[in-house]
Amino acid sequence: MNPSVSEQTKANLASGVEVVSQHASKAHYSPETLWSTLVDVLQWRGSNQPHKTAYIYLTDGESEEQTLTYSDVDQQAKAVATSLLENGLEGKNVLLMYHSGLEFISAFFGCLYAGVTAIPVYPPKKNSHSLRLDSIISSSFAKAILTTDKIKTTKKESSIALESLPWISTDTIKISNSKSYKKPKINPNDTAFLQYTSGSTSEPKGVMITHKNIMENERMIKNAFEHNASSIVVGWLPIFHDMGLIGNLLQPAYAGIPYIQMAPKAFLEKPVRWLQAISKYKATTSGGPNFAFEHCLHKIKDDKLKGLDLSHWKVAFNGAEPIQAQTLKRFSKKFSQCGFKESSFFPCYGMAETTLFVTGHTDPKYDTINATSLEAGLISRNSGNKETTLVSSGKNVEGQKLRIVNPKTKTQCQDNEVGEIWVSGKHIAEGYWQLESKTKEAFNATIAETNEGPFLRTGDLGYLREDGELFVTGRAKDVIIINGKNHYPQDIELTTEQTDSKIQPFSTAAFSIEENGEEHIVIATEIQRQYMRNTNLEELALTILKTVSSHHEVPIHSVNIVRPMSIPKTSSGKIQRHAAKMHFLNKELKSLFELDTQTTSQEENKIIVQPETESEEILVNILKEVLETEDVSTTDDFFSLGGNSLIATQILSRIDDQFEVEISFQDLFDVTNIKELAVRIETAQIEALEDIDPELLKEMMEEIEA
Repeated sequence: MNPSVSEQTKANLASGVEVVSQHASKAHYSPETLWSTLVDVLQWRGSNQPHKTAYIYLTDGESEEQTLTYSDVDQQAKAVATSLLENGLEGKNVLLMYHSGLEFISAFFGCLYAGVTAIPVYPPKKNSHSLRLDSIISSSFAKAILTTDKIKTTKKESSIALESLPWISTDTIKISNSKSYKKPKINPNDTAFLQYTSGSTSEPKGVMITHKNIMENERMIKNAFEHNASSIVVGWLPIFHDMGLIGNLLQPAYAGIPYIQMAPKAFLEKPVRWLQAISKYKATTSGGPNFAFEHCLHKIKDDKLKGLDLSHWKVAFNGAEPIQAQTLKRFSKKFSQCGFKESSFFPCYGMAETTLFVTGHTDPKYDTINATSLEAGLISRNSGNKETTLVSSGKNVEGQKLRIVNPKTKTQCQDNEVGEIWVSGKHIAEGYWQLESKTKEAFNATIAETNEGPFLRTGDLGYLREDGELFVTGRAKDVIIINGKNHYPQDIELTTEQTDSKIQPFSTAAFSIEENGEEHIVIATEIQRQYMRNTNLEELALTILKTVSSHHEVPIHSVNIVRPMSIPKTSSGKIQRHAAKMHFLNKELKSLFELDTQTTSQEENKIIVQPETESEEILVNILKEVLETEDVSTTDDFFSLGGNSLIATQILSRIDDQFEVEISFQDLFDVTNIKELAVRIETAQIEALEDIDPELLKEMMEEIEA
């Protein structure tokens, strides 16, 4: 049972509203006009709303452990800042290495108060070496590590890079230090912190976020989310990730509303804790990546819904990875009995390079389009054999320019034409730390025909519908182009995961490799732990191969069934396809089974079963000719011989010529072997005979089946 919120906590949550209302009544007075940095924000709230609750941290996501008022945050930040200034760190870069909790808040704001550039990172895992962390230490020129005394004791010797830096335990700094604080000169254009990118498509880069960037993006978020004095935020996202930091931690401080936080682990272990906290604190704003809502659908049983009240949840933001229309609809249907409304969903789009937020709004809009046209980079709503439904990420907002641009010609695309998303505004970061050429390439783009710019090239693909809705279709670097068609890996990953319930949701990586001058797709997917020992992995891999090849009509190089928790992901749960590809090429995938379509047909000592019927003989000869091999057995299936969609087209054409009958892609993909395919063809031939005597037809069918 959820503990009730104490009367004191309720009073603290409401405290300070009257102050804002009094100020607001004075000739349209707004404190925001006084602020140019987050330091101004916190100092104003510390003075004008000292007793209002700012942050609450929940132990295991269920019980209230510690509360900070705005006065607490202001005083602790001053104490930390004083220590940093005394250590000569003003203007320097420092790592912030904390687990979820309130200690990070004091340290982060302490850096801002001291004019120190913060670099949020996660502590290295036990008995694990972090190449990413070492890379950040090396590239950032960090001069110290801020952490807790416990982390300092247990993690300092994790690597030579960590041992080489001085460590400062901020939880041992005396609050009395705040009395000695002297505010240094802080300019809005100063870098407030380095936000390292997720590394989902490349090595992580340090994005330079200024105070001005933060203030502008927080203004955009507040307006888009319609936050006011009665808003309350609940969250579990990692504090060192842009959505968790900018959206969950800093937005409440900017808007003057409380933030109730739990550890990511608490949510992942028991996702109902997230919804219970939303219910208990009557939260109006909360969200996460698409997988968070799917996690709730998979793990929260119906008997846990009793007592949940989600009727106050007005902004359920969903971003940071592809948003699935079915997820929104299924979540809305399941939790409608708890008061949740589909219109509360807030699909959104953004990235580290834009500080966080670009677009988003409640009441999601959908667009069902022709998937074949999408593969060609065009949007068509004419019905076809394949359709896909996309979710809008909202419209452009005030103070920002948004364009869809052809990434090759740099000319602006027409409505409903897929191109790269370009953005400009005060919230766009200054560039990448110590990476001048990459900064110039990404942050200083101009449109060819108008010379309009500079724009940030997001690297994401999408289109603007006629009504201004932005639809994101994928990452430019991730898109796989085969035979002139665009294939989005997230679509292939979704098809893979829907193939069999044994596959771990949100744990599949699809990427391309080049072989003999051609692109081929590799799939790596995790199997759920409980199915590792009692599953025919070869059969599962073959099922995936057939399903994906049939649905997407693409050549598959290999399907890898890998161990649970082995697909590389970012801190927010995004699949790191680039890292997965490197693991595959370096033979570092933790594969339990690999189905390699390029080598399967060339097994040593392979037994060749010769054709027994005329149809089998014709089929074997067709396959030998198309596949350019003599190693064809009637017990082989199409995929074990290295078949793909392009080869399938050639084979189906020759079957049509030889047998004068049409066989579909699905027929070719469904049969177990060439013998079955021959039977399928003979059956189709018989069915094509319109005037055949019924008794003769029966005899022929019995003969075929025998």
